[in-house]
Parts: sequence; C-alpha cells; structure tokens
Amino acid sequence: MSGYLFVYFAGEQTDQEQIYFSVSQDGLHWQDLNDGQPVLVSTVGEQGARDPFIVKDERCGKYYLLATDLKISYGEDWQRAKTRGSRDLLVWESSDLLHWSEVRACPVGLPEAGCVWAPEAIYDQEKEAFLVFWASNVQEDGDQQRKMRIYASYTKDFVDFSPTFKYIERPNDIIDTTIVHVQNHYYRFSKNETTKTIELEKGATLAADAFTTLEVPLLKDFYGLEGPECYQLPSGQWCLIADQFATNQGYLPMLIADWDKGQLQVFPTTAYDLGQGKKRHGGVIAITNDEYHALIANFK
Repeated sequence: MSGYLFVYFAGEQTDQEQIYFSVSQDGLHWQDLNDGQPVLVSTVGEQGARDPFIVKDERCGKYYLLATDLKISYGEDWQRAKTRGSRDLLVWESSDLLHWSEVRACPVGLPEAGCVWAPEAIYDQEKEAFLVFWASNVQEDGDQQRKMRIYASYTKDFVDFSPTFKYIERPNDIIDTTIVHVQNHYYRFSKNETTKTIELEKGATLAADAFTTLEVPLLKDFYGLEGPECYQLPSGQWCLIADQFATNQGYLPMLIADWDKGQLQVFPTTAYDLGQGKKRHGGVIAITNDEYHALIANFK
C-alpha cells in the first residue's frame, strides 16, 4: 500500500453534507479531489450524507462506503435529528474507488431509535462477517430519558443485516466509535458525549464485554473532540485523528507512541497539511499506488 483515501463531509452549508475525497501518500499531507466538490451525493432519505467511513472486503476486493443519513442544513435542529431522525444507514459500493453504485438506504435502527449516526464496520474473522456499529438515541425500559448508545449488526454484503443488538453501554451518552486491530488486539476509540472527550479501550476479541478502558492522559481532558479515526502510517506507527468540532478547526493528527500506556503525541503543525477544504468527521483507508494515481486522474 502506498497511499491513502480520506472520505469526509465538509460542514453544514449547502452541499457540504455530502461525501468528499482527499488523497495522501504519507497519511499526513492531503490533496483534495474533484476541485473541492462532493464526489458522492445522497439522493435518498434526508438527502444528506455525514460521517462517512470506508472499508474494503478483502475477500472480493469490493469497497463499501457507509454514512449517516442526515442533513442539518435543511434547518432542522439537533434535537429533532437525535430523537426523530433517520433509522437508515447509507451505503455506496465500488470495485475500483472510481465508479460507485447508487446509494442505498439500509434500515438498521431499532424501531424506537431516534437516529443512526456515524456507522462504521470492521471484519470479524470469527464470524466471517462485518461487524457494523453506530450510535442510536433510545429510551429503554427503566430509562428516565433517551440515551445515546452504540448498537450493532452483522453483514456479509452490506445489503442484508442481522438483527440489531446493543453493543456498548455506558453510564454516559456515547457516540462516534471506531475500532482497529493491532498486534492481535482490538483498540476501540469512542466519544464520551457527556464530557465531549475521546476514550480508548482494549479487547482481545470484538465481543461487547471483551474490552477494558485504557488511560490516555492527552485525551482525558482534551475537550471538544469527536469523529476519531485511526490508521497506520508508512513508518508502521499509528495515527489517531479527531475532529476539533468545538473550535471548528477540523481534524487534528496525533501519533500513538504506546498503545497500552496511552501515550499520544500531537503532531506539530509543520508536520501535516490537511488540504484546502475543511474536513469533518470521516474515514481513512490505505490504498495501492495504482488506486492513488487513478483517483487523482479521475477526480482532478
């Protein structure tokens, strides 16, 4: 692999709640594609696409791009979006990153769910299927009010999904979970929606109860981060990026110096370039050299 594709949305103005592409060869310096315009546009549901995430099925070589079915620029408020929003996740698929299917809306949210936010997926070797997970706002029996939890489902083709089940429960509200597999363990970043900080867990498997919390001093009091994403740099080290939504500064890259000790280092501003356009909650995937150059040629 010798390149990266970053998929993201740009904001909450006209056309910004759609899917944008940017590429990089080192995972730190990004070139915006398609003249800074959306590459994929949702025409279903709320006709907006936020929080995109891209994953590859190595068995068949197909890419799947998932996104939240939401368009805040319609003028609806966040309370409506959380409690009376879409229960679908959006899916595009492609075999070459250039030609994409029509978007489809996949109903995965529980009937009582108020939303389906920030869907992501990771391949579960034991299940031989993708674990797809997202945040939903639900008032369960015994709850005094609605609460954000992480729910999940399994799929082999992003068309048919198993029954939805609760995946992560916290005393607080939780959203924006991402999971990576590193050295035979899974590391799970999530946003504590109550404190507006990012938390890290470690698990031997993807099972809901397999994870324990790790202390990360840098993130513990770093208020105003969301949309964590994690990927491996060409050096072999891992990079965590998080959207600085509270200060509207876009993504901040951090180097993971030691996973289990929770040692993270913020990259100096001279070490990265996020490109011209604002990048909001998105996902990064490693691509081949041929795919990198084909994307540049196709979406100048």
